[in-house]
Amino acid sequence: MTKKSLTKFFAGLLLGATVSLGAAAAFAGTTLDRVETSKQIVIAVSAKWPPHAFLDSHHQLEGYDIDVSNEIAKRLGVKVKFDTPDFNLVTGGHWHGRWDLAVFGITPTIARARVLDFPAIYYYSAYVFVVHKDSTAKTREDLKNVVFGVEGGTTADDYMHHALQIDAKSLPPFHYLDFTPTLRTYKTSLLPFEDLRLGNNVRLGAIIAEKETAMAAIKHGYPVKIIPNDIAYWEPVGIAADKGDPAFDQKIASIIADMKKDGTLKKISEKWFGADYTSINAN
Repeated sequence: MTKKSLTKFFAGLLLGATVSLGAAAAFAGTTLDRVETSKQIVIAVSAKWPPHAFLDSHHQLEGYDIDVSNEIAKRLGVKVKFDTPDFNLVTGGHWHGRWDLAVFGITPTIARARVLDFPAIYYYSAYVFVVHKDSTAKTREDLKNVVFGVEGGTTADDYMHHALQIDAKSLPPFHYLDFTPTLRTYKTSLLPFEDLRLGNNVRLGAIIAEKETAMAAIKHGYPVKIIPNDIAYWEPVGIAADKGDPAFDQKIASIIADMKKDGTLKKISEKWFGADYTSINAN
């Protein structure tokens, strides 16, 4: 390559870098700008995760996440539009404007923090072991020879594979199972309960699930019970946003902080969970 060619080559690299920096600068703030301009916020939620988010008898979304989302939209001064994509699509990041926010029960992990921002924690949860009501199991050690059901791509799935890496401080220590479990994974958190309700060890012998989900299943007549005095692990649950808009993150963080300060978030939690789950001590 001649000296003249080299000059052109490096000039091209510099031009490309300038264009890239310009694009990055243009991208900064686009989520907040889009929401404020359109007067609408698109929020990704579940439709099959009571009491967090589910379809009622009128095919309308209800639940803790829905009330939190509506309150966020209210305080932003915009309308909310809900979308119910697959969980893994949301946690994979790179939304390209498809959603503005996710109120989807997403736990901040080291891997997820690489592709998502978590501007605020909006509740804390405990994961427990659930068995059929006819099971004689009383401790986790009694579950060595059963098939576990777990929602794939979740922290519960990570826990069962000894790969849980929650990206948060001041959480209680936890202990993995002392045996290698046989697993069956599902696309939603409710499907394992559907299989477990068929009978003890018919398809499943146990589930690892969020405590609130298990309690909701029991309340609605599912023939299951929680292994007592055994929390698999605690997790903070965050509101998620795509990377690239710190101003939007700061706005959402401020709204959630205000909701905690004025008691609104606590009231929503008590409405759906019967307790204040906005603190780790509530569980």
